[in-house]
Amino acid sequence: MNKHLLSLSFLLGAALLGPALAAEPSAPKTNAFFAFCIDTHDAKKRNLEQQAALLNELGYDGVGHLWLDNIPERLKTLDAAGLKLFQITMTLDITPDKRAYDPKFKEIMPLLKGRGVQFVLLMNGLKPSDPAGDARAVEIIREMASVAGDSGAQILLYPHSYMWMEKIEDAVRVADKVDRTNVGVMFNLCHWLRVTKDRDYKSRLAKAMPRLWAVSISGADEFDDKPGWEHYIQPLGRGSFDMAAFFKTLRQLGYTGPIGLQCFGIPGDARDNLAESIKAWRGYWAEMN
Repeated sequence: MNKHLLSLSFLLGAALLGPALAAEPSAPKTNAFFAFCIDTHDAKKRNLEQQAALLNELGYDGVGHLWLDNIPERLKTLDAAGLKLFQITMTLDITPDKRAYDPKFKEIMPLLKGRGVQFVLLMNGLKPSDPAGDARAVEIIREMASVAGDSGAQILLYPHSYMWMEKIEDAVRVADKVDRTNVGVMFNLCHWLRVTKDRDYKSRLAKAMPRLWAVSISGADEFDDKPGWEHYIQPLGRGSFDMAAFFKTLRQLGYTGPIGLQCFGIPGDARDNLAESIKAWRGYWAEMN
């Protein structure tokens, strides 16, 4: 075949393949990225509409919502901005003879049908990591999973330092006992750094993978013995913790779920933190791609 026929063959092949050959290089493949706790310390005290506009402007995929109030307004403002409500954080108390959770949980469920929202549970009632609470927790979580089932919502066990559900190991243990298809766990970097002495996150993430449906991150220092969150919750890109290695581990393990930016307690204008963090986020993924 002479060079003219080769050229014709290539052109015909390109035509059959469609516009893919001529397309611009695609953006780096990333997990969905949302922000949460953005309204707890924002110096500008933005309302829900302003928060949605800011997240949309900066390029976030959506937001996490604290507690069960103002859900209709949150949904309306996110829908208008083309963003997703990823999570709703709520509390659960396993203390016997106490109300376990806010009844609004059932009331708002029809609003969430088909939205794929994750309910993140902060769990208290006994001393941290005490397995004596497992049976009561399993009973409550199964009830909540049934309530959430028709809407397509998920229930995520959220390890939080100093609470009963304190470690990722606790979350995996209880989720396995619950054994429901819409109950999983969330790995929270800042709380893991606080309560775990070693820095072996890979083995814990690997064990959690069958039920690991969300991960939260922040800029952080490797170690911090001081109270408070100044060093474990920073804008992304800051701190001595090797975030690039953490992202690579998530990719190696095959994690494809959403990743939330923890913003609790960061002072100043939320715009500054969010802009700095998403710039760093894009940088990490560009390096991996």
